Amino acid sequence: MFPDLTRDDVFRLETRRLWLRWPRLADAQAIVRLAGEKAVAEMTARIPHPYSPEMAERFIFQARQSNADGLSLQLAITPKGKPNSLIGLVGIGPSPEDGRPSLGYWLGIPYWGQGYATEAARALIDAFFAYGHEDELTASARVINPSSRRVLEKCGFAYQGSGLAELQARGGFYPADHFRLDRRAWESLKTWGQTGLVREPAEAEAELSFAC
Repeated sequence: MFPDLTRDDVFRLETRRLWLRWPRLADAQAIVRLAGEKAVAEMTARIPHPYSPEMAERFIFQARQSNADGLSLQLAITPKGKPNSLIGLVGIGPSPEDGRPSLGYWLGIPYWGQGYATEAARALIDAFFAYGHEDELTASARVINPSSRRVLEKCGFAYQGSGLAELQARGGFYPADHFRLDRRAWESLKTWGQTGLVREPAEAEAELSFAC
């Protein structure tokens, strides 16, 4: 899914306010503290609550291996100038339902409402289409999470309908909205200059498909 360029842990993406880098074992404590919050975990498919340090460490090892194999690209979101201070995660990997590339992300509660989710997602989407050969990206959000839906819409995703999605960590199927973004639409957005960050209040809680 991803080329050799992204398969080394020196790979970085830079935005106006953020550094996106590979997750490290040293991030485990921050992941437990931030992703372990019930309000974050319950909006995701695979983050359990409570979330133990062992689970966080296992996720980091799996994410790094998947990145190295080119099967996914899962990156820690950090403020520019503070690359050791993880505030969330963003990733693209195969959907467990159909194997298609799928975008997911989450942010710690202190960082909601500041546009970071949109900024990080746009950077990773751009890398996905620039470096890869796939022409389509999918995403899903729980119907009770309008903040995540707004992030996806600002990234150019088109609504494809609602249905049930399996949230493994929640123990069943839950209503979700499904979205799709293709290469042509993304390139058009870039041409029109619509991929610059626009800050909106209460943006981005947590998107359901991120594997953590």
